[in-house]
Amino acid sequence: MDPQQYSLLFLVFEELRLLSKRHRPLYLRLRSSHIQNRPLYCRINMSVPVLDRFFNQEDPRPDFRLSRESFVVLLNLLNQDRRHGWGATIETLVFLFWLASGTSYRVVSRVFGMPRSTVHDIVHRVTEDVVAILHQVIHLPKTPEEMEVVSRGFAGLARHRAFMKAAGAIDGCHIRIKAPSGPDGQCYRNRKLFPSIILQAVCDHQGRFIDTYVGWPGSVHDSRVLRHSPLYRQSAFPPPGHFILADGGYPCLQHPLPLITPYKRVVQGVGAQ
Repeated sequence: MDPQQYSLLFLVFEELRLLSKRHRPLYLRLRSSHIQNRPLYCRINMSVPVLDRFFNQEDPRPDFRLSRESFVVLLNLLNQDRRHGWGATIETLVFLFWLASGTSYRVVSRVFGMPRSTVHDIVHRVTEDVVAILHQVIHLPKTPEEMEVVSRGFAGLARHRAFMKAAGAIDGCHIRIKAPSGPDGQCYRNRKLFPSIILQAVCDHQGRFIDTYVGWPGSVHDSRVLRHSPLYRQSAFPPPGHFILADGGYPCLQHPLPLITPYKRVVQGVGAQ
């Protein structure tokens, strides 16, 4: 580059620098105005009634179906490390409200004052997090000591030593869904005439889930769901000498899953054994 070209380039650069310096105050004013006028992303809107009630230490159960203590436990289990976004607390509250209310993303977005697409992303993200920790919350007794606590609990509820070997109580529950389109939709209509899928659950003496199996159409009988469940097919629970309590919708079994159902009168002799 010859000296003349170098001098010309220097003059152009200097002119641009001076022009930028001259217009910088205007640029800063415009930028400041833009930041002040645009809606802030991920800002907690304390005028939202459900959040106002939650952060003012009111009982969260009417809105989220969960006590404050249980919410803290769930938050610690999820251990969500969010480098950006709404934060673990708000995302978990949105997820719980969606579950508790059974409403659409559109309604939840209006309740929390956030975009519908954001609600969609939060629900799917937290759902994946919950599924990932499911085994930490819902699991069969792992030690003989834990099994003894459950058995003693059932004996205490029944006030009889005959239940000292009870390992759990099983039943089914219908989860209401929107019926699938097509000819298979009728398979999901249960005996109460609404579409559902079946949740089979085993609970301990305190009503806590220790095993779940879900997904069969609502028209399927409880006993059939049982026969296809991993609990039945794997025969890994309960331990030898123990049994699971069930209602009259299930068969009374000894193998592969010891199951005791109600009976109306005492059987004498060999049948009693």
